[in-house]
Amino acid sequence: MTLFRVDRRGGTAVYAQLVQQVRQAVRVGRLQPGDRLPTAREVAEGLGINPNTVLKAYREMEAAGLVAARQGSGTYVLDQRPLDLGDLREELAGWVAKATAAGLDRADLHALLDEACRVDG
Repeated sequence: MTLFRVDRRGGTAVYAQLVQQVRQAVRVGRLQPGDRLPTAREVAEGLGINPNTVLKAYREMEAAGLVAARQGSGTYVLDQRPLDLGDLREELAGWVAKATAAGLDRADLHALLDEACRVDG
């Protein structure tokens, strides 16, 4: 599983992107409590970024209680009790199917979702 990717065109700092991606992976259940994150060196080499950037992200995740570093062993996901998203996934899959049938492409779907996420209320 590829855990991390970096958007260099966006305005979000790389370390913050890594934190967001781990939070999302935990939220949707792709990462489970006890899962080991790749080493900072592995992430840095895989993404072509500075290892200190990865270490900053890992420190922020640890401070937030998302992961725990174990000396000499690695960094592990802590128990976050992810939400049961089964019903929401089904509804979303239905919405995507309906939108695709109406002629919308992936970019259109992303634009609509982004717009819906910006709505206050």
